[in-house]
Amino acid sequence: MTNIILCGGSGTRLWPISRSLMPKQFVKLFLEESAEHKDKKSLFQLTVERNSKVCKSQFIVSNTEQYFLALDQLEELGKTNNKYLLEPVGRNTAPAIALACMQLDYDEIVLVTPSDHLIKDEKEYEKVLKKAKEFAKDNKLVTFGITPTFAETGFGYIEASPANGDSSLVNGMDVVNFHEKPSLDVANEYLETNNKYTNNKSTSYYMWNSGMFCFKAGVFLDELEKYSAEIYNTCKTAFDNKKIDNSTLRIQHSHMEAIPDDSIDYAVMEKSDIVKVIPSNIAWSDVGSFDALYEELPKDKNGNTKNDKHISIDSKNNLVYGSDRIIASIDVEDLIIIDTGDALLISKKGSSQKVKKVVEKLKASNSQLHNIHQTAYRPWGTYTVLEESAGYKIKRIEVKPGSRLSLQKHFHRNEHWIVVSGTATVTVGEETRLVRPNESTYIKMGEVHRLENQGKIPVVLIEAQVGEYIDEDDIVRISDDFKRE
Repeated sequence: MTNIILCGGSGTRLWPISRSLMPKQFVKLFLEESAEHKDKKSLFQLTVERNSKVCKSQFIVSNTEQYFLALDQLEELGKTNNKYLLEPVGRNTAPAIALACMQLDYDEIVLVTPSDHLIKDEKEYEKVLKKAKEFAKDNKLVTFGITPTFAETGFGYIEASPANGDSSLVNGMDVVNFHEKPSLDVANEYLETNNKYTNNKSTSYYMWNSGMFCFKAGVFLDELEKYSAEIYNTCKTAFDNKKIDNSTLRIQHSHMEAIPDDSIDYAVMEKSDIVKVIPSNIAWSDVGSFDALYEELPKDKNGNTKNDKHISIDSKNNLVYGSDRIIASIDVEDLIIIDTGDALLISKKGSSQKVKKVVEKLKASNSQLHNIHQTAYRPWGTYTVLEESAGYKIKRIEVKPGSRLSLQKHFHRNEHWIVVSGTATVTVGEETRLVRPNESTYIKMGEVHRLENQGKIPVVLIEAQVGEYIDEDDIVRISDDFKRE
């Protein structure tokens, strides 16, 4: 069984922790404890660890920026020999899954999962997957329904009925319909219907739509061609014109743009007559809001999330996130306090779904705060913006051993590099030389240049940019090890 992991989405409901270039699935929020050490892992890493126990390989579907985040985090887990599908532009889940399935054998069973969900009952999860695999072998399309514990308006719902008269919720159910996110009144009606089902007074049962699926790759493609031929045909054209670099499939931009934007639910699952849903009580959360995140994080005796930087004076039941500055709270309850250095969010618990409205305002004002953190992750390392104002920007740049930036030039800024530690190999024009700690170099506007670390320890330098335009898109890549445009 192959795990297709979908890495799309920017997680705007968890801003400012989650940004477009560092979405929630890659933020290390969850503590993994062992006898020797304590490390935080991301939802993506937890997804890989969980599913690698039952799947022989991973097939990562992402855009280029997330690809390098995935590479780094898989390396930390010691996971190699993974496949990757890189989408130049997102076209929703149906095309993403179809393109991945086209690379697999017809009878290969795939487990499709988002990369940003939390599942805590792994024993029950493995039981559910075993049942799903049986259905998939019988040429069924399987989805997983989460038994609702409260009237949630932020999820889609699956309406199901007993399969062959079996009302035990054990052996899977037939799908009656998929429902969009309901109003609170409708969500309460779903719960009441479930209560009647338990008492054998109803044949309908409602579950949260988990967004996870299991089927044979070829069976899914057959159903996609049958019910959404345009998506299938444009995906086939895009796949036939792909570029392959080792284990990485790259789809061309023009072919990806031609594919209709549609979800797997709309394109296939709602239309097919071979769909089964398995009720799954697996302690699942999509961690789709700060209220949901609060429920999953460890807390102190006063109900505040544990944080070494938090000084609490008579404060209770608060989500407090921040790792740089001291956060002090006095006589406050039921708040969400998120400090990321460049942005501060304060919200009442229960109102965190409105965070996406903040992101909309940031986009409208042409701010980059929705897009990138002060520290940005690149395939060669990281950079942190230390200060920025009109006409200049100061960064701390760290280059991993054996890595180098693209050969590039800028049209609107000059750059001055001062090495703090390590030894940098710097190319400016036709000259290449070593720059050691406390030494510097200057790159004039328009000059072709490159920064490289040929050593065994990270190179750390301070970069001062000066110019009338200093945004990140003022870059022309002439040659790039990572095949970025």
